[in-house]
Amino acid sequence: MTRNQNHGRSAGRSGRGLRLRYLIYVSSAAACFLWLLLMPAFSGSLTERAPRFSVTLNDVSVGILTSREEAFSCLNDARRTFARERLATQGGGLALSDAELSISNITHSTDAPAEADDPAQVTQAMLEVLRSNVYATLGRHYTVKIGDYSVNLADSTEVLRLLDTALAAYDPDGTFYTELIPDPTREVSVLTARVAKKDAEVDDRDTEMTVLPTGGTFLAMTEKPEVERSPEEMDFSEFSLGLYDMSFDDSIEVVEAYLPASELTDLATAIDEVTKDKETPQIYEVKSGDSLSVIAENYNLSLDALIAMNPTLDDASQAIRPEDELIVTVPEPELAVRYETEEYIEESYEAEVVIVPNDDWYTNQTQVLQEPSSGFHKVIARSTWVNKSEVARTIVKEEVTWEAVPMIMEKGTKVPPTFIKPISGGRLSSPFGKRSRPTKGASTYHKGIDWATPVGTAVVASSSGVVTRAGWGSGYGNVVYIEHPNGMVTRYGHLSRILVKTGQSVQQGQKIALSGNTGVSTGPHIHFEILVNGVQVNPMKYLN
Repeated sequence: MTRNQNHGRSAGRSGRGLRLRYLIYVSSAAACFLWLLLMPAFSGSLTERAPRFSVTLNDVSVGILTSREEAFSCLNDARRTFARERLATQGGGLALSDAELSISNITHSTDAPAEADDPAQVTQAMLEVLRSNVYATLGRHYTVKIGDYSVNLADSTEVLRLLDTALAAYDPDGTFYTELIPDPTREVSVLTARVAKKDAEVDDRDTEMTVLPTGGTFLAMTEKPEVERSPEEMDFSEFSLGLYDMSFDDSIEVVEAYLPASELTDLATAIDEVTKDKETPQIYEVKSGDSLSVIAENYNLSLDALIAMNPTLDDASQAIRPEDELIVTVPEPELAVRYETEEYIEESYEAEVVIVPNDDWYTNQTQVLQEPSSGFHKVIARSTWVNKSEVARTIVKEEVTWEAVPMIMEKGTKVPPTFIKPISGGRLSSPFGKRSRPTKGASTYHKGIDWATPVGTAVVASSSGVVTRAGWGSGYGNVVYIEHPNGMVTRYGHLSRILVKTGQSVQQGQKIALSGNTGVSTGPHIHFEILVNGVQVNPMKYLN
């Protein structure tokens, strides 16, 4: 290739490079021109897309704000204003209103407004929603709790009137009144009720006596200190008879509470619920001489009602024993009042019985050594009552006109032995007393009782004692005699086997023999006797 040809090719490549650089310069200039032209419009679009939030309260639109924090701040301001309004119009009560806040980000929405709403206007709109959504108004009231019972009252005045009414049933002169004080046993703010006595009216003479102020030594010389005297030193005329002291016998709690009016009880209803007698179940311990009919009458119950409320009773003929416990109902109010009264009494009285112990006698053996006679005295008696029931009485002063003569009684100290059935089970086949002769050689007057039972049944000592005979006895077959500490004797006949010996001491319930069919007998059974001073008695009267 020639030199001229190479030069031509180089010139061509240089021309193409110049054209390419020219096009790049022209494109860059056009791009800069377009950017300068469109920059104001782009900046405007950035301004229109500032944060915007749509706010609703209880599904009601209340405005557009620039942040979530601003929405919550407006709601708090609306709530404070709402609370101040209710405080001014409801006398310190509280109002409950729904407040469900919803916040939606509409920054990129085409419907987002250019300007947000004034927060003050949004707060006012929220306040209107709160006002229209009040569903309960709570007032400051009081809950009174008496044991398991509680009642809501409008104010403290009604609480005091309720408690004073309970006192008035036993204080017709209004000598005592109720006051509410902090409960010292509770850490939280709880009140309790205390009964106080009204101050006596001041005598006019007392107000006229003090002309000049006194003090120091002169005061000590002119004032006479009061000296307490015992009741026995006082004259009967010096006692303030009648109501002496009062208190509530139930625990009372009084607590402030914010409640709707619908939960309050009107005062008249509360008084009726608290003071009206209601049938209250109680436990009664049977005493000597009681019967079901007497107990029912004493508690104003029908016999059927008494039996129905006691699962242990089957019918009116069922026997009851001292110290048995029965359920009875007693009319009592919800709030129990305890009070003390003083009373002047002139009456006959009996002296306490004087017991002279005799260690050689049993407790069921007695002898009167001196007959009693009544005395006469004047007394100041202080009685303690709970509602209408007297629960205690003490004599604080006594003056005897003539002395009572006590009964003097000699009484044994030894506990007499008890007797138990000598076998378990068995069928009563022949009771004590007259009977037809069951077999040849048998008596027509049965001096014991028979229980039919299989041969080999265990026979136990009916009571503790000493075996005085253990062997064969005419008519009785194999027989055991046991002498007991009080001179009583038990006899066990027709035994198949004897397990004790004469002179042996046995304890109550100890196995002494096996039942059988020996001697004059019509079949397997146990014959049992109890003898008192050598004479057979009906064992059924002694068995426990």
